[in-house]
Amino acid sequence: MEKIFIDTSALYELVGTEDNESTIAVETWETMLENNDVLVTNNYVIVECFSLVQHRLGIEFARHLQSNIVPFLQVDWVDERHHLKSVDLVFSANRRQLSLVDCSSFETMRRLKIDKVFTFDDHFRDQGFDVIPGVFQTAFHTPERLSRGCGISLWTRCDL
Repeated sequence: MEKIFIDTSALYELVGTEDNESTIAVETWETMLENNDVLVTNNYVIVECFSLVQHRLGIEFARHLQSNIVPFLQVDWVDERHHLKSVDLVFSANRRQLSLVDCSSFETMRRLKIDKVFTFDDHFRDQGFDVIPGVFQTAFHTPERLSRGCGISLWTRCDL
């Protein structure tokens, strides 16, 4: 049993696409559940993923995320101090592609002493975290991937 941080990109892959990353995401998710791993995220990740899913895929996919995936997550709530540290990290990094949500995730992981993250975002590897799955495409945020039609991945495994 390990403590693993769950990133937006992994959550999105669980509900939103039919591609190689989605297959890897579902297999990784099922393995973590079978291992009784402690799956941690923060409320900024939930808000980001919920918004992406609702906007790009529709309310039913957002409902699926909330009803069938979020209950397995231990949510760490970002307070004012955490938020301000995350904002400072964004500004000190001075990188356009490093988001406030990413920085809040790094802060959550450091504070809770979590070394492993389930993600398809290479920013976590850049920060020195152990990324699972270990091999993935770094194109999660490209317009081409985001504009593709939605899939069903875990959708078919749930009773909706």
